[in-house]
Amino acid sequence: MKEYESKEALIAEIEKTSSKYIEEFTDINETDANKRIEGVDRTPYENLTYQLGWLALIDQWEQTELAGKPLELPAPGIKWNKMGPLHEQFYEVHRGQSLAELTGLFNQAVKDLITWINSLSDEELFQSGGRKWAQSTASNWSVWKWVHINTVAPFKSFRTKIRKWKKEL
Repeated sequence: MKEYESKEALIAEIEKTSSKYIEEFTDINETDANKRIEGVDRTPYENLTYQLGWLALIDQWEQTELAGKPLELPAPGIKWNKMGPLHEQFYEVHRGQSLAELTGLFNQAVKDLITWINSLSDEELFQSGGRKWAQSTASNWSVWKWVHINTVAPFKSFRTKIRKWKKEL
C-alpha cells in the first residue's frame, strides 16, 4: 500500500485519482449506464454508486464515533466477509438518479472528505488509534489507510474497469 509523507500528499493523491476516475463518466450515455458487459463486474451506475457508498460510510463511521454511539462496521448487520448486501444498499440509495446527479454527488463527497481530512491532526490521521472505528479490525490501521483503501485504491482500479467497460460496449 502506498505510504504518504503528509496530509497534503494524501489529499493531492485523492484529488488526482478522483478527478481521473470521475472524468471517465463524462462520455457515457445515460441510456448505457446500467448495461452489463461480460467480463466487467459492475455497470457504470453500480461502479459510481459503490464509490459513493464507501465515501458515505467513512463519514457515517466518523459521525457515529463523534456522537459517542456504538458502531458496527462495516455497517449494521453486515459482516466483512459478506459484503454483497451492503453493495446492494449502495445501489438502492441512488436508484433512479442520473449519472450527472451521481457525478455531482461524488464531487461533493470528495470535497467533504478532503475538508474532514484537513480537520484531523497528523496524529489522528497517521497514527494507530486516531479513531476507534479505524481499530475495528485486527489490522488496527490508522485512519489514512482506511481513507486510502476506500478512495485512492478503488478510484484507480475502478477507473480501469470503467475503461474496459467502455471499450467492450
